[in-house]
Amino acid sequence: MKSLTFLIICLCVVSFGFGQEIISYSSNANAACSGVISFDSNIDLASSSGVCRGSGITANAGGTYNSRGWTTSSSIDANDYLEWTVTPDLGYEIDLTTMDLTYDRSGSGPTMVDIQVDTGSGFSSVFTDASVSPGTEDNNGIDLSAYTNITGTITFRLYAFNATLAAGTFDIDENTATDKGIIINGSVNALPACSGLTTTWNGVTWDNGVPNLTMPAVINSSYNTSTASLSVCSLTVNNNSTLTVNDNTFIEIQNDITVDAGSTINVRPYGSVVQNDDAGVITNNGTMVVTKTTSPLSNWYEYTYWSSPVFGETIGSGLSDSDVNRRFSFNAANFEDATMETANDNTAVAGQDDIDDNGDDWSFVSGATTMTPGIGYAAMHKESVFVGPGSPPYQFDYTFTGDFNNGIITVPVVRNDGSSLDNNWNLIGNPYPSAISISDFFTQNTYNAATNTAGTLEGAIYLWSQNTPPSSTANGNQRLNFATSDYATHNGTGGAAGGDGVTPNGYIPSGQGFFVSYSQTRPSSSGNVIFNNAMRGTTNDNSQFFKNSNSKKKSSNSDVNKIWVNLTSDNGVYNQILVGYVNGATNDDDGTFYDAHKIVAPTTYAALYSNIENSNKKFAIQGKDPNSINNDEVIKLGFKTIIDVATLYKLSIAKLQGAFLTNNTIYLKDNLLNKLHDLSASNYTFTSEVGEFNDRFEIVFNASAALSTDDISSNKNDLSIVELDNDRVQFKSSNSTSIKTVAIFDLLGRQLYLFEGQKNAETYTLSNLNSSIYIAEVALSNGAVISKKAVKK
Repeated sequence: MKSLTFLIICLCVVSFGFGQEIISYSSNANAACSGVISFDSNIDLASSSGVCRGSGITANAGGTYNSRGWTTSSSIDANDYLEWTVTPDLGYEIDLTTMDLTYDRSGSGPTMVDIQVDTGSGFSSVFTDASVSPGTEDNNGIDLSAYTNITGTITFRLYAFNATLAAGTFDIDENTATDKGIIINGSVNALPACSGLTTTWNGVTWDNGVPNLTMPAVINSSYNTSTASLSVCSLTVNNNSTLTVNDNTFIEIQNDITVDAGSTINVRPYGSVVQNDDAGVITNNGTMVVTKTTSPLSNWYEYTYWSSPVFGETIGSGLSDSDVNRRFSFNAANFEDATMETANDNTAVAGQDDIDDNGDDWSFVSGATTMTPGIGYAAMHKESVFVGPGSPPYQFDYTFTGDFNNGIITVPVVRNDGSSLDNNWNLIGNPYPSAISISDFFTQNTYNAATNTAGTLEGAIYLWSQNTPPSSTANGNQRLNFATSDYATHNGTGGAAGGDGVTPNGYIPSGQGFFVSYSQTRPSSSGNVIFNNAMRGTTNDNSQFFKNSNSKKKSSNSDVNKIWVNLTSDNGVYNQILVGYVNGATNDDDGTFYDAHKIVAPTTYAALYSNIENSNKKFAIQGKDPNSINNDEVIKLGFKTIIDVATLYKLSIAKLQGAFLTNNTIYLKDNLLNKLHDLSASNYTFTSEVGEFNDRFEIVFNASAALSTDDISSNKNDLSIVELDNDRVQFKSSNSTSIKTVAIFDLLGRQLYLFEGQKNAETYTLSNLNSSIYIAEVALSNGAVISKKAVKK
């Protein structure tokens, strides 16, 4: 009897690994983003969501999240899903175990299901059902045990596909007697508290072993993290010691930091200090220093956008080596660009001029001004150092002294509604002594009417990456102005380089200022950007500050297909664009989070951009539907130049990512010259006349389909060009086709003549040719176009 009693007790207290219910969703709700009916007290319900619909499906009357419009394709449509999210309270973490849910379909509804989970690094499949029956299907105990110690948002997506008809429906059914359609099991636990055992560094070793996130650590003699990065529960630096956080290393502190009098924490330019707890306390009776290094500066006029990683620093101290007359803050409320809507010949596009109408958006700041955490500032280095010794480019160290910024930092942002079509710029910055994830920043701050009404921003950031000197012909309110095309861009699709050729790597480094745009559709014209410790992390890359390699390379470390294309020239032009096939994007203009426009002012010397059908904007980054990447895909490129001297331009692949793009040949089609070039094998060099060319270039993957049958069968030998007397030239087709038109171009791509014809042989006078070499483009009656180079003697 005692043995039986003991067994019963054990059965009551032993966990079998399934966990308890931490959140559940109604099986009766049908409205978007609704249905949470029970949740753990340590779940942050404000940051979690009910079950939401993707943009590709619509609600159907009755049922539970009953939806129609599911794809009939046998593969996932990136927009056809149900989504729900779970976030723990600050100071807590989630360990998942299992998920229970029940679903149903109509007779013509989707027969396949894929459930995916994202904890911040991309979606991964956790469950598939390849044969969903029209009857109720009960799926309990879906294994989620791989997801533990999650302190951020966990996103679940249920993709349903392979419907017989788009009108077919799919819904979530009741799987218990409590009207619960989805149950997520696991545990929500407080982050580890510091244990009673403290370990102390004595200059040689740790007296109680290497610290971890549950152990307080004391630095009693100077320590350099080049020995090893540290993760500790709390950190104390005393006994006149110096803790140096070296480049590409980190210190992670779960809770509090204490620096005693006479002691120092010194963070090198690419080192990181990360506090996990937003409520972590900093007690600084000594010195806390963060040093940041500028990107390479080639000329005195190059600005850097700064943001202080410490509290209480002044402009005069933190930016002491900058020119006292070239320190500025940005007043977003004053930025208004109404005149760009009528600029030039009334064809300017919203966002393509981007200059404040009356020039009162930038304000001078004095050295006594305290740098507000999360606010961005612009400063130019002292001109005198550029006269030597040595030669540029130079890099300079700036030192910020004060208590490290930590926890939730709120930054006011605004929209000037004087014009409805301009950008709503705000200059903000990373406030921490560590990098932050751009993806996590977007999750917190991008406005979405359905899923994030607290957000305030469009989904892109712009980083100053100057390469172009100021010019009197550049748009602006000053005698000399800078080129807005020099900004690097990063959005939900990825990053594209600016003038310096550095592609943002997905993280905003410490000390970095950057521009964001307030949402045009948010009902309120003022709100806040939120920074918090969840955006920080020891693996976040703090080494960039716009320093990296621009070599052509292929990377297959991601399933997401992305292609970066560069435009360069022999006289200094540099542009980069990104086209990425990412979940959530369509082939239309999806807004800034997926499709970030390029600022191409009328005075921009030359620009490369991508085009989106039915949009007159130019795009630096274009997100596309992942299902559209196949051999028939066409990427339309736009090109614009105002350079009126002989220039050789070059299009090249800067980087590739994803299985399709790395395993297939990439061709560039030049529609003007009727040429198909293997861009995977070599770069493409071309010339151009002044103008904007939105139909000249395309990236394609099917060589045989890229040209018509007539194009492929036609041969340059089918056309003869014979020079006669008195500048006359005869063009003759060797077959029965007649000549429809003859266009004559010089080597800059400028059209000099356009003749019409009717016979298979035509003679024209080319008396105005200045160059002895020209290109003839001859259109024949069978639809073929033959391009041929010729020499006028």
